[in-house]
Amino acid sequence: MLQILMGAISLGLLWAIMTIGVYITYRILAIADLTVEGSIVMGAAIASVTITNGFNPYVSVGLAFIGGLLAGLVTGLLHTKLKIPSLLSGILTMIALYSINLRIMGKANISLLRMDTVYTVFENMGLDGTSSVIVLGIIFVGCLIGILYWFFGTEIGCAIRATGNNPQMVRAQGINTNTTIILGLMISNGLVAISGALIAQSQSFADIGMGIGSIVIGLASVIIGEVLFGKSSFYSRLISLALGAILYRIIIALVLKLGMSANDLKLFTAITVAIALALPVFRSYLEPIKKSMKRSR
Repeated sequence: MLQILMGAISLGLLWAIMTIGVYITYRILAIADLTVEGSIVMGAAIASVTITNGFNPYVSVGLAFIGGLLAGLVTGLLHTKLKIPSLLSGILTMIALYSINLRIMGKANISLLRMDTVYTVFENMGLDGTSSVIVLGIIFVGCLIGILYWFFGTEIGCAIRATGNNPQMVRAQGINTNTTIILGLMISNGLVAISGALIAQSQSFADIGMGIGSIVIGLASVIIGEVLFGKSSFYSRLISLALGAILYRIIIALVLKLGMSANDLKLFTAITVAIALALPVFRSYLEPIKKSMKRSR
């Protein structure tokens, strides 16, 4: 049981980076960006190809980040310059990335067995595979939360946050909202690509289909984090996102332990997200009942 729990925590830390990326578009920019289903695979594809060609694993993660930035840039340009709706822009980029990722990989999957990865350094220190992933995951997530907390406190970061809340007010201040939207999409998909690169190295392979359903997983982690761990300040929200991603993976591990088929996981995740998103509606239905019960007393 402990081994299952540790495995869930290690995977949750890697998916936490992707969850933070989804949060930037979904909560900050108020955009449901489906590009992430392609950019997470792009990060894995770039990392796996460069590692197999002798690149330093950390350099490979950096190159994956650049690939994610470019994916976000394309979606941003489609939306802001060509005036294509944000949802459709993400879908178009996601579809295009499927072919691009196949071009990068050259085949449907690439094995990283017996290759040096970002976790090799920690394994050489005597840690096992799962512990190495947890240590590096904590380092990455901790640094990322610190950097994003600083960045979104700067003038351009505040402009990005304000764009999602009130774009008219932002434009009235002389800020180009097209630029802030593009920048937000680039940062989001860059982080998602980093997550893909780290996941591929942890599981020792990259696969063209590994991004299917990733947007739903990201949304589930965001919602779980916000509901259970609060969102009183921006810093606490960032931490809650990481905790939400870890808890989601623990829930999945326990569900599998109880006997649910792995084929039903996507359905389970979709139902979980649907219920969480519908909570405000459920609460509105319950309010009249609560008021009537108080009056009857």
